[in-house]
Amino acid sequence: MELYSSIDLHSNNGVVMVLDDRDRTVFAKRLPNDLTQVISALRSCPGTIVGVAVESTYNWYWLVDGLQDAGFKVHLVNTAAVKQYDGLKHGGDFSDARHLAHLLRLGILPTGYIYPRAERAVHDLLRKRTQLVHQHTTQILSMQNLLARNLGAQASGNE
Repeated sequence: MELYSSIDLHSNNGVVMVLDDRDRTVFAKRLPNDLTQVISALRSCPGTIVGVAVESTYNWYWLVDGLQDAGFKVHLVNTAAVKQYDGLKHGGDFSDARHLAHLLRLGILPTGYIYPRAERAVHDLLRKRTQLVHQHTTQILSMQNLLARNLGAQASGNE
């Protein structure tokens, strides 16, 4: 039996969801951020896990690397591109994890690129530099606008 898993990862825990090929829940549990427990939970499921979708905004390196080292095919979810069903009330971490596993099963999960381990440090530094340049530019433009407003007011005599 083919299985589809997802993990909604948080700072100290994650919701692990495993669905079968008919969208039935095989496993659903909140686990601490412990690689051994996560891998053990995934391996306890009867069947072959086709893939593991990981949803996280910042702390995914340890989990993705560990799952890949354990032989799992990992998909990093592009959170900005995932649309929950319109009109449904937000159900929480378990419904989010279930939705991601469902999208993975259907083959329509939006994913992001998983940078190779050796390139991540440089990529992170470049991303931070880009953020700093944008902040710097924003501050300069803000000061220029402030000066233009005040100098313009002085030139027209509306001090």
